[in-house]
Amino acid sequence: MCFFSRSIVWGAKVAALSLLALVALVLYDATVRYLFQSGSIALQELEWHLFDVIVLLSIAYTFSHDAHVRVDIFYEHFNAKTKAIVNFLGSLLFVLPFSLLIIYLGIDFVALSFSQMEASADPGGLPYRFIVKSFVPIAFILMVIQSIRVMAGALKTVRGG
Repeated sequence: MCFFSRSIVWGAKVAALSLLALVALVLYDATVRYLFQSGSIALQELEWHLFDVIVLLSIAYTFSHDAHVRVDIFYEHFNAKTKAIVNFLGSLLFVLPFSLLIIYLGIDFVALSFSQMEASADPGGLPYRFIVKSFVPIAFILMVIQSIRVMAGALKTVRGG
């Protein structure tokens, strides 16, 4: 497995571990809230942050397993070569430009957050909000990698490989 494939799998593993942490955290938070009438804004924000990490790091992995949302009304009836052309064009015209745009905008978004040492505006909220924001460009870098892999696979299929 190449470095790029491993990086996408690594992201999925981090997302899976984050999901386990999120489930445990929600269970704890709900128990404390309803049994002891206590709660924490920081815990609720941590739940949101973990959810963000799960979604962002799962996108490329889902795309790599062809498990993403797609309108299959026509696609399911296409032959392998036509599917490959659709996958190539979809990646080239939609996924790749959108991902590059998010990376371009996201780097400034994260840099500003880092420079301001952005934290929660809520009293008792989490500091270091810039950490979770840094997952935005990371996730879309993984999407660029995966869209290039999809286009390469599609070219191989079109050429009869």
